[in-house]
Amino acid sequence: MSGPREKELHRARLVASVAATVISLACGTNYVYSAWSPQFAERLKLSSTETNLIGLSANLGMYSLGVPVGMLVDHKGPRSAVIIGSVLLALGYFPFHIAYDRAAGPVPLLCFFSYLSGLGGCLAFAASVKTSALNWPHHRGTATAFPLAAFGLSAFFFSTFGSLFFPGNTSAFLALLSIGTCGLTFFGFFFLRVYPHATYHSLPASDGLSGSQQLRRTSSEEAKPNRPGYGHRSAPVEPGTSPKLNNTTTTINSTADHEPVHPEYESSAPSREADEAQIEAVEADDYEPDETSALVSSSSSMPGDVFVQSSVDLDRSHRVDIRGWALLREIDFWQFFLIMGILTGIGLMTINNIGNDVKALWRHYDESVDEAYLITKQQMHVSILSIGSFAGRLLSGVGSDFIVKVLHGSRVWCLVASSAVFFVAQLMALHVTNPHLLGLVSGLSGIAYGFLFGVFPSIVAETFGIHGLSQNWGLMTLSPVVSGNVFNIFYGRIYDRHSVVGPDGERVCHDGLDCYRAAYLMTLGACSIGLVLTLWVIRHQRVKWAKEEKMKAEQDD
Repeated sequence: MSGPREKELHRARLVASVAATVISLACGTNYVYSAWSPQFAERLKLSSTETNLIGLSANLGMYSLGVPVGMLVDHKGPRSAVIIGSVLLALGYFPFHIAYDRAAGPVPLLCFFSYLSGLGGCLAFAASVKTSALNWPHHRGTATAFPLAAFGLSAFFFSTFGSLFFPGNTSAFLALLSIGTCGLTFFGFFFLRVYPHATYHSLPASDGLSGSQQLRRTSSEEAKPNRPGYGHRSAPVEPGTSPKLNNTTTTINSTADHEPVHPEYESSAPSREADEAQIEAVEADDYEPDETSALVSSSSSMPGDVFVQSSVDLDRSHRVDIRGWALLREIDFWQFFLIMGILTGIGLMTINNIGNDVKALWRHYDESVDEAYLITKQQMHVSILSIGSFAGRLLSGVGSDFIVKVLHGSRVWCLVASSAVFFVAQLMALHVTNPHLLGLVSGLSGIAYGFLFGVFPSIVAETFGIHGLSQNWGLMTLSPVVSGNVFNIFYGRIYDRHSVVGPDGERVCHDGLDCYRAAYLMTLGACSIGLVLTLWVIRHQRVKWAKEEKMKAEQDD
């Protein structure tokens, strides 16, 4: 490719990366819920339980359709998912603005619109991460770090923007969420494209290429998959992407990267890094790439807070391939499913209810505080949670690499760290009565939540194999749907029990810490169970992998 053309494409990729980052900034607004939900509940005379149901619906939209969303992005391309997500974000948030102004709205309908907002964020975020990964095959970790960081800082961005330009104005803030999320994703849509890196060159087989470097032309019968999930031998594809048949003999040298060819991508596959090529090196006649011959960590579309670190145990993750019904028979799956559910549920309870914590403590601490002051404090704690989550993701990446590469340990130790930080956060929540110290609860909860999602996808890849990561992670993210409902509804019931209903139907709790203390007693107990489970998994994992290594050594002998 010519120099000027390559420079032009490089600039275009940079623009696409900026667009992906801007889009991601609009996708994490689920976590800004506590900045406006208390005032929304007061105006519509909603109970804390009803408020939590609305917030849970957004989380349900983000996580419940992970696998279908990934398939849509993989099959139709990122841009279609972005435009759908943009529409859903507007349809999701604007009805809340209308309901607040009218001071009326049926809870089931509000739950439906909340679900749409979560689903819209899921679609647009999956598309932005995939685009970044495909545009920069040699710098995927850095490229995907920007949209991931923007997703984590989304709540901080919107809460800060709202506090600066619409202080104390919940109606304007809801309008900002509707117009802002839709506008950012719609604007990014026009610049979000995947650009070519290099094209395959047709060369005669006599050019001195070894058998492992060639792919031969096949007939239509030969191109048929020999078993489910395996496609045409000349073009490894991602989940849901239709393989493109190649009618020429194509060279693939040791650094070729097998990415799918999609009409929207305007190119054939970019080049593979050398370490990936060594892992995938096989004889051409035996080469039958499955759905994720290109590393899922770099190009698969997955929902929510998903990122697979580039330093996963590639040897094991490629040797192991457990998915589908086989996954449900694995004790490891259920252990991680429980850990994921417990810890995520604990985090979501604080994320969705930090605004109620703020109201309860401040109204007990100083009855003279006005509504505008409370809104400012709620937005501040949402920002603290957001920044803490971002910091936790960074720490988990560096920490897990250190554990694996230097200490030769398991990444599950990062889950132990997450459980421990959550444990301390619950203790703080049970003892903090001064609202000035509530930042300890929101900050520690954000760090623990970020730690959890920063490392969990990589653990799933290493344990069950990287080839089925999309569907395995989609199943894993169903656990927060269950636990999030349990913890949040329990919090709502406790808060409602301590609230009094005024003459105008407004619910207020003046008991301070007692408004929600029982809920954090439950999460403290759950956190203890999660901590014990993570330690048990490390022991179980060590014994299991030792047996595998022993069997492998015996086979080699």
